[in-house]
Amino acid sequence: MRLAGTKRATAGMATALAALAIGGCGGDDSSSTTTDSTTGASEAGCRQVEQPAPKDVKFSKPEQVLEPDEDATATVETSCGSFEIKLDTKNSPKTANSFAFLAEKGFYDGTTFHRVAPGFVIQGGDPLGNGQGGPGYSVTEAPPQNTTYKNGLVAMAKTEVEPPGTSGSQFFVVTAPADAGLPPDYAVLGQVTQGMDTVDAIAALANPSDPNQAPTQVVTIDKVTIDAG
Repeated sequence: MRLAGTKRATAGMATALAALAIGGCGGDDSSSTTTDSTTGASEAGCRQVEQPAPKDVKFSKPEQVLEPDEDATATVETSCGSFEIKLDTKNSPKTANSFAFLAEKGFYDGTTFHRVAPGFVIQGGDPLGNGQGGPGYSVTEAPPQNTTYKNGLVAMAKTEVEPPGTSGSQFFVVTAPADAGLPPDYAVLGQVTQGMDTVDAIAALANPSDPNQAPTQVVTIDKVTIDAG
C-alpha cells in the first residue's frame, strides 16, 4: 500500500499497512457516502463539489514567515468543514515555515484531499490532484527516531527514495485509531487540535475497493489560513 503521495512502502511494510487500513474501515462506507438529493450533501456532512482544475504554481524556495518556536495555528477550510493544526514550530521549524509560506501564498486554496486510506490517513496538498505534484522545492527536517504517528498527527508526504524528513506540499492527517505504524521518516507538521470531526468526515469517504484510494466524492481544500504570533 502507498504511504504518503506516490509514495510506496517496502513490501513488508506495505502488507502490514494494508491490513491495518482494511481492518479499520469497518462497515460504514456505504452509509457514509449516501447523498441527500435535497441538500446536495453526503451523510458525512460534506458538500458536493466539482473537481478543481490542476494548479501550475512553483516556487524556488520558501520565504521566512514563521520564527522557530513561534505560536502558530493553521486553519484548513474544506468542503467537509474546518479543522485546526497546531504547527510544531519548536521541533519542526523548517517544515512549519514552508507550510505556512505556501498557505499564505494561497497555494493550497482550491486543491483536494486526493487520497483517503481507510483506517490510516487522509492526504492532500497536491496542486495537480493526483499525488504527483509539489511546490517546486523541498525542505528536509528529519523527525526524532522515537516519533510515532498517532491519531490526529499531521505530517508531510515523501517518496521512499527521498531522505527522511523530506517534504514538499503534500501532507497527511493520521486517522488510524492509535499508531499508524509508520517509520520515523515523515517530517512532523503538527497536531489537529480542533475539528477532528471534520477529519473523520473526510475519512468516512474512503473507498476500500479503489486501488488509488481516491475518496468516494471530491473533497476540496477551500482555504488555509495561518494565525501566528
